[in-house]
Amino acid sequence: MKDNLFGDDWEIEPAGGETGKAFVAVHEDEKFFLKRNSSPFLAALSVENIVPKLIWTRRVENGDVITAQKWIDDSQTLDAENMREPRVAKLLGRIHRSEHLRDMLGRIEKKDYSCAYLLKQITVDIQTTSYNDTLILEAQRYLAENMDTLEEARHVVCHGDVNHNNWLLSGEDSLYLVDWDGAMLADPANDVGVLLYQYVPSAEWKNWLAEYGQELTPAFYKRLKWFSVCQVLMAMNWQYERGREPERLRLEQLLKKILSDNEVYATLCE
Repeated sequence: MKDNLFGDDWEIEPAGGETGKAFVAVHEDEKFFLKRNSSPFLAALSVENIVPKLIWTRRVENGDVITAQKWIDDSQTLDAENMREPRVAKLLGRIHRSEHLRDMLGRIEKKDYSCAYLLKQITVDIQTTSYNDTLILEAQRYLAENMDTLEEARHVVCHGDVNHNNWLLSGEDSLYLVDWDGAMLADPANDVGVLLYQYVPSAEWKNWLAEYGQELTPAFYKRLKWFSVCQVLMAMNWQYERGREPERLRLEQLLKKILSDNEVYATLCE
């Protein structure tokens, strides 16, 4: 990367992350966040001010595409407590309601995931791995038995991994949602459900969703629970394949919590 884009007076260092495709480039007062082979969708997200500003995109000799984004000084990722804040709900709601982003992602990625497609993918994952214990099979049965009762919503741009580490707060108090490699067109409950179950106490769901722009109805709750089970199962399989047992066990506890949750639904039906 350095030979193709930068001179010897630039310092290029890995930026961490799961894929090893992210770097930081530094020279005197200039600093960029670089990533190899990001989605072209990044440009649309930059225009909407959802990610830090995209500075340039260049193709290098080996065919890789490198993107450079503005480095955010004094930035920090949100912690679990921050995820309960109204600004998180408002930004996610703005993303899900954006027709421009929906149109752009549909043109670029063509990842349009129905609940039937997601269940099929999970079933394949379970059949092709030895990791199929009682809890996993219980979750699969729940998805299969309840899929036909869902009132699936119009598909919107979903991030696919809204954990707190992907929310970046600048020193100037601007909030960004980063790492869009898993972006897809899907029911918005794919993002909202797993966020609520991980970070927001059930007593606060109605208020959080009001900031997001959605009423908590019995029908919406069913979608939240169904897609949360779906997302956690896929995440558990991803962690299992990479031998990351501590994170898989954390997700296992989350899955148990979601499957056993009837408190919110009972309250809604009173």
